[in-house]
Amino acid sequence: MAGAVAAAGSVEQFQKLLQRPDRSLVVVHFWAPWAPQCAQMNEVMAALAREHSQVTFVQLEAEAVPEVSEKYGISSVPTFLFFKNSQNVDRLDGAHAPELTQKVQRHAAGTAGTAGPGGAAPAQEQLHARLKGLINAAPCMLFMKGSPKEPRCGFSRQMVEILQKHGVAFSSFDIFSDEEVRQGLKSFSNWPTYPQLYVRGELIGGLDIVKELEASGELDTICPKGQKLEDRLKSLINKAPVMLFMKGNKQMAKCGFSKQIIEIMNNTGVDYETFDILEDEEVRQGLKSFSNWPTYPQLYVKGELVGGLDIVKELKESGELLPVLKGEN
Repeated sequence: MAGAVAAAGSVEQFQKLLQRPDRSLVVVHFWAPWAPQCAQMNEVMAALAREHSQVTFVQLEAEAVPEVSEKYGISSVPTFLFFKNSQNVDRLDGAHAPELTQKVQRHAAGTAGTAGPGGAAPAQEQLHARLKGLINAAPCMLFMKGSPKEPRCGFSRQMVEILQKHGVAFSSFDIFSDEEVRQGLKSFSNWPTYPQLYVRGELIGGLDIVKELEASGELDTICPKGQKLEDRLKSLINKAPVMLFMKGNKQMAKCGFSKQIIEIMNNTGVDYETFDILEDEEVRQGLKSFSNWPTYPQLYVKGELVGGLDIVKELKESGELLPVLKGEN
């Protein structure tokens, strides 16, 4: 029915919705019933569905259909994926209603040439402003295929290895996650290939340039050095007497386990700080090895690991949680 939001409760239903012959654009909302931000975005989806009857809008409960969530790397909710002809063409992580609306409008309209005489220029200005924001998001920014943990091409892998070998502190952007950025950055910086490395908002170049800088010894003077990971992790776990490493934060948990531990912690009345491991892939992976604890959330008291959700539940049931949080045990 036009204007309705469909539900995909299985892999088969999901695949069928992607392949509907009468729709060119399919927008899928990966959501969870425990997350209030998802309920808000469901309302946004419903409004967009009424406005864009030619677009198929789909809700998929991320934890109920794990095969699909894992295939597309869904690690938090809400996440939106955009499909055309069964191909994933764009992605939006988080509850950002204005950006979701813009992406739907852009993809539903097709090419920029359909925007009319006055529409292309403002869209180009918005894209350039976004690209400037991204390349200045960190002192050293790497635009690559995949992530530092999982590079998705040999050139990107080599670039990451060089930067890590020299202890460079860098953030990254997966150009596969956003086709607009992938294509737009090529013309914006007049550099046709990836990876691309930026320092303080200025393009350094691709892999060949970085290799030349490494060979000449200039790379160490150009790129900002990072604090050693082990020292950084020690600093983070001691940032507050009680530190919780989780997906999301106190105000907006992004997985069911993190939501449960937040509820338990809030009921103790003990002050604590949180760190969102989804915002920092280096910390997310490094802390697993540092503490020999493979999953999240992770709770620390006075720099010592207490454990994850199951341990915290056991401590709560035995009456030991409050003394532990106060450092009495």
